[in-house]
Amino acid sequence: MQVLVVGAGVVGLAVARAAALAGHEVIVAEAESGIGTGISSRNSEVIHAGLYYPTGSKRAHHCTRGRRMLYDFCASHGVPHRKCGKLVVATNEREVARLDAIIVQAKSNGVEGVEIIDADAARRLEPALFCRLAMISPETGIIDSHRFMLALQGDLEDHGGAVALNTPIERLAQTAEGWQVHFGGADAQSITVDAVVNAAGLGAQKLARATEGYPAARVPPLHLGKGNYFSFAGRPAFSRLIYPVPVPGGLGVHVTLDMAGRMRFGPDVEWIEQENYDVDPARAAAFYARIRDYWPGLPDDALRPDYCGIRPKLTGPNGAAADFMIEGPVEHGMARLVHLFGIESPGLTSALSLAEEVVEAVTAEGRN
Repeated sequence: MQVLVVGAGVVGLAVARAAALAGHEVIVAEAESGIGTGISSRNSEVIHAGLYYPTGSKRAHHCTRGRRMLYDFCASHGVPHRKCGKLVVATNEREVARLDAIIVQAKSNGVEGVEIIDADAARRLEPALFCRLAMISPETGIIDSHRFMLALQGDLEDHGGAVALNTPIERLAQTAEGWQVHFGGADAQSITVDAVVNAAGLGAQKLARATEGYPAARVPPLHLGKGNYFSFAGRPAFSRLIYPVPVPGGLGVHVTLDMAGRMRFGPDVEWIEQENYDVDPARAAAFYARIRDYWPGLPDDALRPDYCGIRPKLTGPNGAAADFMIEGPVEHGMARLVHLFGIESPGLTSALSLAEEVVEAVTAEGRN
């Protein structure tokens, strides 16, 4: 079967790899000039344990399963990563109650090794830390996300697949022969394939609306949740990731470490109307205030605007966090078509597990 995957981010590449490993002929169409230039390169590069997500949700299932698969993949493919662990910290009595709920949820999700520790035990692990109570998550880690994507691309190409860069997809039409795919770029034309997976991230809704015959009511709204990061101008103060209890829209301004040993803080949550990748230096004031809740020793003038990412959220500021949406033939009735909506955090961690479900879904015949 010929499968076209739209979008060469981490999820698109994982889906393409899984399809190629299953014996399908696979092409990945990417609008930009390189792989992983969007959501996949603008995140915390954290391997999430699966602490927070509602039991039974796709995010809970794919995060915990995908995390285990990801550690195995990194080990077998030489992808730089480190299981550094993290502390989720409560800095006041209100947050203590929320932390109790988080560990109940984590255990319900099957996350290994989580436990509540007191402030003294937390400070023995991280002397710079202030908290009233903390939860330790030893399975959390960090990864070089670009090397991960290169490894996925390598497996894809080793099994006969290919990535076509500078190839924006403009329209999909179902025909008797399969899916007619109209693409732009320098050599605009159309091809026909057996199956299509829409893993276009921020562009997923636009492509769904450009799919002839696809029910408009099935295209969810797109809300842009921008997350800003600030880098720390000094030696890292922590050896683990430090997270506050979650806030509406995200996991809060946390300590993130990368494989090069740098320490950053973020993301916050900024709701925007259109894509904008500038980090406003004025947002640093709120960062200082939040960080000093758990790191009182943060020096003045130590934060520098770094980078930002935009999440393709399905709910806005006042809505409950939405689950991943995998819209396949069983849901919409159109054979060999899968649209992926709202694949944000923990999408990177979940990618290998998500890919298996998507490949299974795209082979379904649908109802028409």
